Amino acid sequence: MNASNPYGFMSLWEQGDWVTKLVALLLFSMSVLSWYVIIMKSLHQSKLRRQAAIAGDAFWHTKSLDEGIRLFGPEEENNPFRSLAADGINAAAHHRHSRTHSKGDLHDSLNPSEWLTSCLRRSIENITHNLQTGLPILASVGSTAPFVGLFGTVWGIYHALVGIGVSGQASIDKVAGPVGEALIMTAFGLAVAIPAVLGYNALTNNNKKIMARIRNFAHDLHACLLTGDRVGHSEMSISAGEPA
Repeated sequence: MNASNPYGFMSLWEQGDWVTKLVALLLFSMSVLSWYVIIMKSLHQSKLRRQAAIAGDAFWHTKSLDEGIRLFGPEEENNPFRSLAADGINAAAHHRHSRTHSKGDLHDSLNPSEWLTSCLRRSIENITHNLQTGLPILASVGSTAPFVGLFGTVWGIYHALVGIGVSGQASIDKVAGPVGEALIMTAFGLAVAIPAVLGYNALTNNNKKIMARIRNFAHDLHACLLTGDRVGHSEMSISAGEPA
């Protein structure tokens, strides 16, 4: 809508009071925040898919676990596959050292499979938490933006009717403009909410696919650390809540 339109958003902004302007700024801020989350999470998920491809193939063609970990880049890149592999290696080494130099600690009573399963599952839970960062923002925007816009519409109509009552002019041309401008707030709220909801659903679905790749990698890593062999994906996943 251009600035010369007497029934557009600019007219609403110029004629609205501080409540109308506050609602419009709130919706604009919610829109900017939701688009920022959508873009940043999409870029991050694209990077994770490339890392998942390495974890599913190139990692297992290296000569050692240390060599495979280096394929994921430096630790500063916060690669979940690298973190999972490092946690698994450290857990296995810690258990071997503890059993060799036993001090009677509680985890000494666990067999290597149980200890490694517990450590990998804990690492997966941390990765899941990190992947979900930002999604509550989209859920909140998607669920509240329509109502914020509706509040702006109700307030705008009330403000317009008060102005019409004071002026004493209730002809259609005097009513249509202010009321139509107020309804723009409802459309604005929907324009903010719809991308947030669609983005939330898409990002959540992609997270599920990435987590499936992470769990498969964890299961293979579990078998490799215990036996030196990679197992097939038809076996029980380590995330199923039972010992691998």
